[in-house]
Formats: sequence, C-alpha cells, structure tokens
Amino acid sequence: MPFTKPFDGAISKFYADEAPKAVREAIERADKNDMLNPAFPYRERLSRKKYERDYAALQIELAKLQSWLRDSGERLAVVFEGRDAAGKGGSIKRLTENLNPRAAHVVALQKPTEAEQGQWYFQRYIAHMPTKGEIIAFDRSWYNRAVVEPVFGFCTEAQRDAFFEQVPEFEDLIVKDGIRLVKIWLTVGRAEQLRRILARESDPLKQWKLSAIDMKGLSLWEEYSAAISMMFARSHHNVAPWHVVRSDDKRRARLAIIRLVLSQFDYAGKDEALIGAPDPALVGAPEDMGFEGDGTA
Repeated sequence: MPFTKPFDGAISKFYADEAPKAVREAIERADKNDMLNPAFPYRERLSRKKYERDYAALQIELAKLQSWLRDSGERLAVVFEGRDAAGKGGSIKRLTENLNPRAAHVVALQKPTEAEQGQWYFQRYIAHMPTKGEIIAFDRSWYNRAVVEPVFGFCTEAQRDAFFEQVPEFEDLIVKDGIRLVKIWLTVGRAEQLRRILARESDPLKQWKLSAIDMKGLSLWEEYSAAISMMFARSHHNVAPWHVVRSDDKRRARLAIIRLVLSQFDYAGKDEALIGAPDPALVGAPEDMGFEGDGTA
C-alpha cells in the first residue's frame, strides 16, 4: 500500500506556504540535535548516554515513591497540559512505564458525550481522581476549557468565565481532601513544534498522533498564546500552582518532570542527592519562564 500523508499533506503545505519565514529557516538550517528556539537555555540536546543513566536511576526513585504511596495511602494526580507536540504523551509514558499499572493510570478522555455536555463541566473528571495509593496522570484535563475550547470556538465566553471562576475552588477542594495535585505545562518553541508535527506526518507509526485540531492549530499560534496567558493569570494559585517545563529538548524535559514529581514527596529511601532540585532553567513558575504577557515563553 503506497504511503500517504494525512489530511492530504496539509501540514507540509502549511510549512511551505504559510509558516513564518523565520520558522522555516530555523528548521531548514538546523541539525537533528540543534535547539531551534533561541530562548532555550541549551544549544544541543542532552546526550543519550547521560539521559539513559539518569533516567534509569530516577525510575528506581519512582518505584520507591509508588511503594510509599501504597503504604501511606497518599494520592497523586498529575495534570499534563501544553501546546500540540510539546511532549505530553512521551513524558507521561516515561513517568509511568515502570510503575505497577494496578495503581498508576493514565486518563485521556475523549470529547464529552451528549450526556456529559449537560453536566457540570468538572463532573466527568471527578470519577477519575485517585483512590488511596494511586497515581493518576491526566493527558489533558479540565484545562481544555481554558485553551483549546476557546481557541476553536468549542465553548462560549460565558462558559470560559464560569470555568475560571470555579477552577480555584475545584482544585482547592481536591487538595483539601488530601489529593496531591501537580499541574505541569510543557512549553515548546514554534519551530520545534512544527518540526515535530512534520516528522509525525511522515511517519506511518506516529500519524495517529495527528488530528484535524493539530492541523488547524498550526495557524493559530497567537490565539493559543493569548489563551495560555489568560489561563496562567487566572489559575496559577498557591493551592495548585502551575509548573512550566521547557520541552524543546525532550530528554531534558522528561528528566525534569520526573524530578519535579519526586520532589513533591518525602518518601522512604529517597535519594536527595540523585534527585536534586529541578533545573531552574527548565522548570519554574509561569512568570519565571517568561509568561508575563503574551504566553510565548
């Protein structure tokens, strides 16, 4: 069967005809390991040797954490959000792949059913909150209402406003009930995002990751930026703060996310020296990662 590109090659057409000139030039002149985002603090990708060494050690720490959660009855919910192709799925896989699947689950909900559309917006997420000893990773979450839905007109302005009014209370209730809530936003530069989406378009084994929304979103960078900026302004609060992770280098981002999650707990046998503190050049609050105004860190 001959190879065909999804959406009649619309992503390649966008790259050739609509992508900003600076974005095209950055992709064309870069080597595979080069960082395309001039704001990224490292110029080359982390070496595979160092990545695999640190990754293996941190996997043992995650196993310790899960054992401690089981014994203590603590509950952990990790929200993964970010632009398309920012690395959410890959980061979730590396966080959970060596954990006991009976107590570590990934939640990636489809679009709401007709019945769910008639419910309180947060209602369908409540059923997926962790029980004692569980880790739940949300591959996108209730924050669809903050970014994706308004950008594509899937919700009204009144619905978005209601969401922002209610989300601090919703998260406050989650945390007061004892659930440890970690919210992670993966940010990626525009050229790197497009390079990854082009790679998916050409790989039959990764085309399933693409959707019509991804394709349409390529021309809505500024609209996404405005929505992201509003989201941080209205949902970054002390009870459940956002942790922004620069993900132009997937290897560094994956290690940083694991360290971030591990740093939230004082579990039995924790190797503090190995974990250390998350790299402040890669992980920080929205204002530390350059999101004061336009959402384009």
